[in-house]
Amino acid sequence: ATARPIAGKWSTLEVVAHLADFEIIGVDRLTAVIAEPEPKLPGRDEQQYAARLGYQHRDLEEQLRLIESCRGYVAKLLRTLDPQDWRRCGIHSEAGPLTLAQLLERVVRHVEHHVPFIIQKREALKGV
Repeated sequence: ATARPIAGKWSTLEVVAHLADFEIIGVDRLTAVIAEPEPKLPGRDEQQYAARLGYQHRDLEEQLRLIESCRGYVAKLLRTLDPQDWRRCGIHSEAGPLTLAQLLERVVRHVEHHVPFIIQKREALKGV
């Protein structure tokens, strides 16, 4: 998980650590929009997170459990909402106003976006 078969790219562990950290950010954003009227949602610098938060030294299984736990928590919370709650907005510092539905889509797509990179790394390791 710590191999870097593609020069200049994160290892699988680093990708999963990134996903875990940004899953937490996603939970914070989603719950803020549910709880507060038009909360400010600051953007985050993924490169600074990777550089300062020891991604290469994390436990892969723990990171996966963290993602799973965050997803389970949010899924239960979202099931309690009324239809009008999905139109609640937060103000993202980079993307502007985002509804709860749009934020959820972004959180879900984030993992989907990174899965091909993990597959690409696995394929590259087969050739080593």
